[in-house]
Amino acid sequence: MKISTFNANSIRSRLPIIIDWIKENKPDVLGIQETKVQNVDFPESIFNEMGYHVCFEGEKSYNGVAIISKEKPVEIISGFDDGGPADKTRLICTKFNKFLVINTYIPQGRAIDHIMFKYKLSWYKRLKEFISKYLEDNKSIAWIGDMNIAVNPIDVSNPKTKKNDPCYHIDAREAFLDTCDLGFVDLFRKFNEDKEIYSFYDYRVKDAILRNIGWRIDYVLTTDELTKKCTNCDIDLDPRKKDKPSDHTFVTATFLD
Repeated sequence: MKISTFNANSIRSRLPIIIDWIKENKPDVLGIQETKVQNVDFPESIFNEMGYHVCFEGEKSYNGVAIISKEKPVEIISGFDDGGPADKTRLICTKFNKFLVINTYIPQGRAIDHIMFKYKLSWYKRLKEFISKYLEDNKSIAWIGDMNIAVNPIDVSNPKTKKNDPCYHIDAREAFLDTCDLGFVDLFRKFNEDKEIYSFYDYRVKDAILRNIGWRIDYVLTTDELTKKCTNCDIDLDPRKKDKPSDHTFVTATFLD
């Protein structure tokens, strides 16, 4: 079984890359972030024709999340239900017979003195409470997506210059790790302790991939029962090298069936 995540930065712009990647890699589950499309315009039929079920929540030009799966979900949950902003276009979950997938597009934060950074920190607290409700009945959970966090110095190039970046500031890292304390393991780092490779390479940085200047902010994290079944997790740089790519690329974890 393969569980993957990909920030498309516009699903319609990236559709050829996604289709080719799915045909070659055949993921069982693919979480997509930043679809940037209203529900009425989501290219659902294309994935259906490929044999996949799709659930999604989107809006025009911003945000948007989707989960594409071979197995039909038993239940679909969109957004928070805690009385605050639902943020359905940032949070979607699919429950399958043997496991639960949570796909998130975490707020970036803009700047550490911006109101959106406070919102980012509160978002992580809300997410921890959200996930906690499902842990008792779901022992196998995969939390995937664009977390907008580089946890350790190895996860970002030139970390000494990033201490005040909203994706590396200590408060943001601690908020992420506090949610991980529910029992989640970073599968890429589990299998690649010293590998300096990233999932996000900024368009604005010349020859970013060649120079290996980027951020590892996209994750596949799992609770214990799935972690025990995982045999590998890696980042595929090839899609980032194609014409008109996303600035992110695919992260995939492989599990024993």
